[in-house]
Amino acid sequence: MFYTTAAAIAVALILFTWLGVRARLADGGLDDFVTARNSQGARALGFSFLASGMGGWILFAPPEVGALVGPLALAGYALGAALPFIVFAFCGPAIRRLLPQGRSIGEFADACYGQTVRRYVSLISVLYMLCFLTAELTAIGAITSLLSEINGNVAVVGVAIATLIYTAWGGLRASIVTDQWQAFLLIALLGIVGMVAADRLPEVSMASAPSVPVASALGVALTLVIAVTAANLFHQGYWQRLWSARDTSSLQRGAFFGGIITIAVVVVVGSLGIAAAMSGTDLGSPPIPFFAMLAGAPAWLTIPALVLALTLVASSVDTLQNALASLAVTEKKGLSLTSARWITVLLMIPVVLVALQGISVLRLFLIADLLCATAVIPVLMGLWKRMSTTAAVGGGLAGLVGAILPGWIGGGTLIAGLEAASFPGAIPTLPPFLGALVFSAVASVLLATLAGRKPDA
Repeated sequence: MFYTTAAAIAVALILFTWLGVRARLADGGLDDFVTARNSQGARALGFSFLASGMGGWILFAPPEVGALVGPLALAGYALGAALPFIVFAFCGPAIRRLLPQGRSIGEFADACYGQTVRRYVSLISVLYMLCFLTAELTAIGAITSLLSEINGNVAVVGVAIATLIYTAWGGLRASIVTDQWQAFLLIALLGIVGMVAADRLPEVSMASAPSVPVASALGVALTLVIAVTAANLFHQGYWQRLWSARDTSSLQRGAFFGGIITIAVVVVVGSLGIAAAMSGTDLGSPPIPFFAMLAGAPAWLTIPALVLALTLVASSVDTLQNALASLAVTEKKGLSLTSARWITVLLMIPVVLVALQGISVLRLFLIADLLCATAVIPVLMGLWKRMSTTAAVGGGLAGLVGAILPGWIGGGTLIAGLEAASFPGAIPTLPPFLGALVFSAVASVLLATLAGRKPDA
């Protein structure tokens, strides 16, 4: 079984690498490397949005949320995962008109507010994506060790090298092409693993259903919607696809398509967690409902489950690799295509080293999500004619205050507020996120209204 599993992992990685290397445009320059400008249709974009957003996290978080909190919170998670695509469907055409030759969220911030805001926005984006990348590689290491006798570090290094080969060579086109195949594969494998594992569960009992009060479930759902949406709107990989769309119609249809499929996938995976809880299955400590289901499944199911995890992680890792290289290139003018490729490689070294430690990055992830929540509304309001640099900076600062204030009021000191906003115990709570969102929005609108109309460029 050891050799069969190792062979399955190797075949999957070789397949992804082959598909990605073949996707390279022979005469493509730096711009094609980071944007694949005006080349992708709606279907390609839809599957790419799905695969880019999915990752090893969906085998952990949605099933756990569903099992412990229930369907209401799961619905919030699904909506939060898909909402960024819906935002791009509505805002994307205006962003493309404002920046027809744009490449990044940083350039959008620069066009709206100038260099200072651009640097801050780019910093938040890099921090979030590095957390995401580290978490995904850490996840595949943990899953490999959990499901097989293979050392998880082998999977971490294998995924990092395979995705690096085709993203460093083929750029965004390679990521989008592999995304489409990975999307088909993950849907098929999820169906196989889910049906077989769920069929082996003991009889479901309504008495074992999650019994969290509606108000608490709604709070969790709202927290997840804000945190996941705000963070993913700083995902440079999604911004790249905004300019890779063949036209605005392709962008909108692709974004809606990707959003709908994302909701369906998250709901299906999360529902398996609910089913595991209602069947009385031991979910483990900490709870991992999806993998708890596999305990009673036939041994052969380990291979498709592991390939499913590998597919999920590779689809998000290749997107993040190219996204980080893209952001570096747009922030540092004059870099060549060769430099972009080396940046892709060099950025992976510290990420892999951290991922090999197997530590939890959830708390750092939550802090990065909260930073995104403090700035997401001021950034997107750049499309409003009245917005100014002062209003954006003021809104971002107000968002930081709003994130700290609930804990400050509850604990009585600034230190208590800072501690609450750093999520001790790595538990997401609503007040910091809601405070960040409301304060940044109100301050931005007030400052923009008082300042008057923004002069036309």
